[in-house]
Amino acid sequence: MKVAIGSQQSDIDSLVDPRFGRAAWFILADTASDGWTSLDNRENAEGSGGGGLVATRLAELGVQSVITGNVGPSAQRALSTTGIRILQAGNGVTVREALNAFRDGILASLDSPTIIGPWS
Repeated sequence: MKVAIGSQQSDIDSLVDPRFGRAAWFILADTASDGWTSLDNRENAEGSGGGGLVATRLAELGVQSVITGNVGPSAQRALSTTGIRILQAGNGVTVREALNAFRDGILASLDSPTIIGPWS
């Protein structure tokens, strides 16, 4: 399974970014092979609605689940539309720790936005 984890830096030992659409990087992990690559989030400078663009990009890459600190309304809708499952990692957690928690099945699943803004 391909999992995308929003990350503050480009490696698996960096912290999970608390923002989905504005995450600096995504770590794309393959749970079958234990391999991973980093993906520069070029959409993080977009205005409101950038999370929807990120969701589309991740769907095109075959991502089936995302792990993030928070998700806004447009990103949540876009991820749900593409069938990508959204899971939440806590603050101060590394990407590696979040991925291990995912494998252990202990991350909370998100069915609604965790952040509401004036654009919702």
